[in-house]
Amino acid sequence: MNKKRLLIFGIGLAIIFVIVSYLRKDAPRQHHIAGQTMGAIIYNVKYIGSLQEGLDEEIAEELVSFNESLSTYIPSSEISRLNESGTLRYESKYFWPVLEKSKEIFEATDGTFDPSIGPLVQAWGFGPNKQLPNLDSAQIDSLKSIIGFDKVSFDEQQVELPSNFQIDFSAIAKGYAVDVVSELLESKGIDDYLVEIGGEVRCRGRNEDDKPWSLGIEDPTVSQSEQQLMAIVRLRNLSLATSGNYRNYYEKDGEVYAHIIDPRTGYTAKHNLLSASVFANNCMTADAYATAFMVLGLEYSKEVISAEGLDAILIYRSKNGIESFVSEGIRPFLEMNTATGN
Repeated sequence: MNKKRLLIFGIGLAIIFVIVSYLRKDAPRQHHIAGQTMGAIIYNVKYIGSLQEGLDEEIAEELVSFNESLSTYIPSSEISRLNESGTLRYESKYFWPVLEKSKEIFEATDGTFDPSIGPLVQAWGFGPNKQLPNLDSAQIDSLKSIIGFDKVSFDEQQVELPSNFQIDFSAIAKGYAVDVVSELLESKGIDDYLVEIGGEVRCRGRNEDDKPWSLGIEDPTVSQSEQQLMAIVRLRNLSLATSGNYRNYYEKDGEVYAHIIDPRTGYTAKHNLLSASVFANNCMTADAYATAFMVLGLEYSKEVISAEGLDAILIYRSKNGIESFVSEGIRPFLEMNTATGN
């Protein structure tokens, strides 16, 4: 081979190397973005595809805007100003959708999901003050008079609260934030992703192994530090949110008080349901229903699951030990570790 041919051959190899290197660099692969929001809550975003430069900053900025609208811990937020004045004309894109979804689920769950329940939560010692309660029935009846999401008036432009009302979307906010980040990803043309904020998850498409995303459901009978999984579910296009009363509680005078308050009675909910994991098309819906089920208890939750076409895993304590109810739609995608689906 003469020098000219060697030169041409070498140039050809170099071109092939450059092309292969470029294709490998631009080939779809999994990227991971992590951060902190809503105080100390950790978020994780995984997506498959080409690297999206600046996406981490966009996600962080979106979550800052979200909190500046809906966080009661920010005095200047939209919700804080609403609670202070009793009226608000929306300034962000976040307020109207969460009011609509809250109303929908309030009505579907017989008022057990209620963002106006804050005064009762505070009175029972689960608010920021963490004071142990000493409540009587007269005090509870008085607090119930300033609770009830059906009394909140709103339309597409503004919201108005009755006198002395306060609203708090903490029982739906993490799920809603998951949806907000997911919609940002989809606006970038990202079809395969998993978004997780504080344990609430939405996933679309497939993971880097071209398989459904694997999500774990914690065993509610062990401490959080043990992180033992009761089930693994493999999903493509669903959201998952879990609520439980097994870790946030206190004891007083021999009584156990869980952080789940029934807005209909004004008292803490007492039943054998330990945790509710709800699957829905969007995470805001899953988050709200998971909270409501922890108020409703096992049997009423089953009725809502059937009526609303939801899927869920309900883990409960029975005379036989720890058992679980698994709705039909989710069974093919579920692997139970210790509980037995009924």
